[in-house]
Amino acid sequence: QVQLVESGGGLVQAGGSLSLSCAASGLTFGRYAMGWFRQAPGKEREFVAAISWSGGGTYYADSVKRRFTISRDNAKNTFYLQMNSLKPEDTGVYYCATDRANKGLRVGASFYDYWGQGTQVTVSS
Repeated sequence: QVQLVESGGGLVQAGGSLSLSCAASGLTFGRYAMGWFRQAPGKEREFVAAISWSGGGTYYADSVKRRFTISRDNAKNTFYLQMNSLKPEDTGVYYCATDRANKGLRVGASFYDYWGQGTQVTVSS
């Protein structure tokens, strides 16, 4: 079955960096767009970034542009989220997900079909 496993979360001070990874199995990883979402306590899950199947296209939420970078290594069935200049408002559980429809880079969580279990990112002020 399809499995997505996130890693790399943790506690960091404001201004610091973290790198998240999402390892995929049970699907032809290189065919599909992938995305990162996050959910803060008491808030809805929100889009963070997405990357096309080839890695040639990326899209970011305005709140993370120029601070976060999404990338992928199809040979390793893994994609990544490099987070720099972290702010307390970046705190939340970060989830990776697949969008197998290949209809462009989409921001709605309902378009993503498989999800990881999430990894906690906490940014202290």
